[in-house]
Amino acid sequence: MFFPRKLVVTLLGTCPWHRCHRRHAAEIARLSVREALASLEESRKDIKIQGWVRSVRSQKDVLFLHVNDGSSLESLQIVSEPNLKGSALSFGSSVEVVGTLVKSPHKKQSVELKASDIRVLGACDSYEFPFKLKERHPPDYARQYPHLRCRTNTFSSLLRVRSEATAAIHRFFQSNGYVHIHTPIITSNDCEGAGELFQVEATNWDSAAGDKSGFFDVPAYLTVSGQLHLEVMSGGFTRVFTFGPTFRAENSQSRRHLAEFYMVEAEVSFTESLEDIMQVMEDLFKSTTTALLSRCPEEMDFFNRYVSPGQKDRLEQLLKQRFMIMSYTEAIDVLQNSRDAFRYKPQWGCDLQTEHEKYLVKHCGNIPLFVTNYPYDLKPFYTRDNEDGPQHTVAAVDLLVPGIGELFGGSLREERLDILQSRLDGLGLNETYQWYLEIRKFGSVPHGGFGMGFERYLQCILGIDNIKDVIPFPRFPHSCLL
Repeated sequence: MFFPRKLVVTLLGTCPWHRCHRRHAAEIARLSVREALASLEESRKDIKIQGWVRSVRSQKDVLFLHVNDGSSLESLQIVSEPNLKGSALSFGSSVEVVGTLVKSPHKKQSVELKASDIRVLGACDSYEFPFKLKERHPPDYARQYPHLRCRTNTFSSLLRVRSEATAAIHRFFQSNGYVHIHTPIITSNDCEGAGELFQVEATNWDSAAGDKSGFFDVPAYLTVSGQLHLEVMSGGFTRVFTFGPTFRAENSQSRRHLAEFYMVEAEVSFTESLEDIMQVMEDLFKSTTTALLSRCPEEMDFFNRYVSPGQKDRLEQLLKQRFMIMSYTEAIDVLQNSRDAFRYKPQWGCDLQTEHEKYLVKHCGNIPLFVTNYPYDLKPFYTRDNEDGPQHTVAAVDLLVPGIGELFGGSLREERLDILQSRLDGLGLNETYQWYLEIRKFGSVPHGGFGMGFERYLQCILGIDNIKDVIPFPRFPHSCLL
């Protein structure tokens, strides 16, 4: 007999068996591993845990499993009778376990789950699985398996820290009155002016539409920075920020560079002080790091123990210090007076290299260092001219941190229309940035901002050597797995 769909739903909803089944299902509380481990009750019946098997140990009268669902560094121990063991139950299998949460007699865990039912949801061939039980796999090995490395303790810990750092950054800005702006990923502007761009083209657009001008009618690129779009918004809001992917077509295989990475960027209106921008940088760094030490203690301890010994103590000491400040000119003097043999000779007017940046931070006692007032010709057109005579500098700042070098870059923006127009004329960019001149023309205010490389920040606080190991799916020259 044919029943209209609405009638079928009504019949199911009134069926006594269906109501009973729903009531029974509702009585089984599904907990994450983290929630189960944090449970303070002596005993909880009908608990459901879903996750992946980290170890299997079968004895004559008892079966021990350790299951993790990615919510915690620690796994939950499952205790059951051997007859519950399925033939597909092995290291790496996904399972659903129902049972009673009880106090554990062992010192290594506070609770364990006494299983009444174990269901294998997805079998795993543990012999072919690339990550082996109780083995510590080096980062370059794990990097070959971006689709599986989230199962390892190191990378799952990293992803939890990354998630919490993202939330902490948003909390910092929102609690300080910033408006979150979604800046575009596809843009017609080259913010940095370095030409290291990925051009965007529509597949078969010409042949399909017969239009030779391209999809957007103008050249379009993947963004290298959201700064210029934030500057537009700073014409209507006093504080704005963005946090999203950015792209650089740099042919680099270094441990600090990626083709796709995440940037935290902010813009502050009504400020004529570079120190104001530096203070926001320092506060953001310290606030986020303090949040991670507080909210991710197990993960931070894990990296402190196995990845970068002593890192936690270094971070705690760093948070107690005021960041140092040094002008670019002073930095060059320090480098030129150094006894170290640099690969690149430090000279006034030349950009600081990574080796220079690391030396300067070490020279300051491994305390983060603001380097200010760079030469005019080193920084992009939007940086405010200091108009300071023969050396001619701009109000730009980089924050250098231990082990990494440059982490933040910022500046006051040139809000004076005549000076900005003159500089764009000299670069032949007046027509391209006519819109940028207009936002100075119609009610501009003194303002400034900065950008922070999110992956470099994670490298810095966790002591991770290679930037490819702090992002889920690294993109770099000759590599785009998945």
